[in-house]
Amino acid sequence: MVDRLGCGQLAAHIHTTSTMGNKQAGRYFPTPRKDFPLTYEMANKPDQIGHRKGWNSWNTSVVKGGVRIAETTLEDFTIRKFMEGTWHRLFLSNIIIKRRGNMIVVSGLVIQSLLPRKMYFLIGYTEEILSYLLKCPVKLELQTVSDRKSVIFKYI
Repeated sequence: MVDRLGCGQLAAHIHTTSTMGNKQAGRYFPTPRKDFPLTYEMANKPDQIGHRKGWNSWNTSVVKGGVRIAETTLEDFTIRKFMEGTWHRLFLSNIIIKRRGNMIVVSGLVIQSLLPRKMYFLIGYTEEILSYLLKCPVKLELQTVSDRKSVIFKYI
């Protein structure tokens, strides 16, 4: 096949279209009735992480020369899935994972729908199982909220 240049090879084409400025991931749009509840985490846009909103996973593996990047990401995923399964429909906020030296601290907001004795059992059970799985001490720092509506920041 001969192209316009007549040299037998196809010339590489350069596309000069403008970039799409549509940012939609992680953004919530208003509903007609203005009845969709947003928490503080949901109300802040993704580009405001680090300014008005914190990260959901605090670790130093992603800095230059950091080690265990893949292992840390897999451990965070495992922690979140285990917490969602063990504390089914009890977490009202995102699960925040902080790594301090050798210790992993998991925090979040939990609704007060369980008896205190069951809540303490779940805390101890979760700490023990995650410490055994991850081979390092795990501590849960949970805050309880009496009503689901108390974490709503605004309606859109």
